[in-house]
Amino acid sequence: MDKMRLDKWLWAARFFKTRSLATQEIHAGRVLAGGQPAKPAREITVDDRIEVRRPGQPPLQVRVRALSLVRGPAAKAALLYEETPESVAAREQAAEMRRLAPEPARDFEEGRPTKRDRRQMDRWRGR
Repeated sequence: MDKMRLDKWLWAARFFKTRSLATQEIHAGRVLAGGQPAKPAREITVDDRIEVRRPGQPPLQVRVRALSLVRGPAAKAALLYEETPESVAAREQAAEMRRLAPEPARDFEEGRPTKRDRRQMDRWRGR
């Protein structure tokens, strides 16, 4: 097998739980193949570069190492691709930034607003 559909490979490599989810993400423009937007039926080969964008996370850039028509266990799926060093560095930097970010709950000194407080806020906002 020399070539394979992009949506099938993303499903087999466990980037998405179903092929239909992979197809939706490809149509939404969140998956790039070779640096350009792709279609689900785009044929990929070994050594192709694929970028998967997820909300709230840095883009995941991988190089295709192998092709598989079946979805196997996670350990075998990880052998289908290799993450680029730039992607690993960006992911680690994002994790460090999240770790160093202040806890959002510390901004609340008195806890949750009461029902009365919420009604006052609604009046101030003109609702």
